[in-house]
Amino acid sequence: MSQLVIDALVLGSIYLLFCLGMSISWGTIDILNFAHGGIFMFSAFVASQIVSNVGLGLVTVCLISVVVGAALSAAIDVFAFQPILRRAKNQRTAELQILIGGIGIGTIPVAVVQFRTLSEPFGFVGSSYETSVYTVGDLRLTSTGLIVLGCALILTLAISFWLKNTSHGLALRAIGVDSETAELMGVKRRQLSLLTMAVSGGLAGLAGALLTYNLGAITAESGETLLIKAFAIIILGGVGSTGGAALGAMVLAFSEVLVLRYTGGGWVDAVGFGLILVVLLLRPQGIFGRKEVRRV
Repeated sequence: MSQLVIDALVLGSIYLLFCLGMSISWGTIDILNFAHGGIFMFSAFVASQIVSNVGLGLVTVCLISVVVGAALSAAIDVFAFQPILRRAKNQRTAELQILIGGIGIGTIPVAVVQFRTLSEPFGFVGSSYETSVYTVGDLRLTSTGLIVLGCALILTLAISFWLKNTSHGLALRAIGVDSETAELMGVKRRQLSLLTMAVSGGLAGLAGALLTYNLGAITAESGETLLIKAFAIIILGGVGSTGGAALGAMVLAFSEVLVLRYTGGGWVDAVGFGLILVVLLLRPQGIFGRKEVRRV
């Protein structure tokens, strides 16, 4: 059982790193970015192409993925989402168009990577980083798992502090409550939107790199699979809630690990959707969500 707990914590940390950016952008600037999975995967792919020619360590590879993810997410915001927001007749129409646009944009990097890899898995072949395994009795934890756990904890605390204790974070929270009033009070929504999308993409890139190191390889479709799980986590924890995202990620990870352990893999994917249904029926705003938060 102790090994199951460790495995669930590592899996939940991967989920958390992936969904944190989605939760922030949805809960503050009302952008549910369904291109997030493509950003996650493509950032790792770019890093894999670089590391195949130049032997790089884990930190450098992760930094490359973060930069690629942040740049790609910011570009999507500037060239797609912001024009949609400016031209849409109302907020509800804009949210729907952004949702559909994100799905369309997200298919582009997937198609590119499928073409380049012939739909085969890719990893960081040539990286100088080597995974170490630590054992204590019957318990087993890799150095990559420790790094994943540490990054998830540090970044969750850092983002929570940023949103609650800095001027930019407070401005973002104000936009999430009432964007029109916030703009009238001098909050620069467009600049904050760009910053938020860049942070979101950077987190996706980091998650992509760490998951690739943890598993050894991922595929072009890996981001799409995690996208559904991230959506479940955000609903579980509450849109825009950092603590809720952490709790939702761990609840989903523990549920999946237990289901996999005792029933086999056939029911694992059904767990996420079952949890969404239960939470929507009992507490539609999520565990830590606010009723005021608007959803797509």
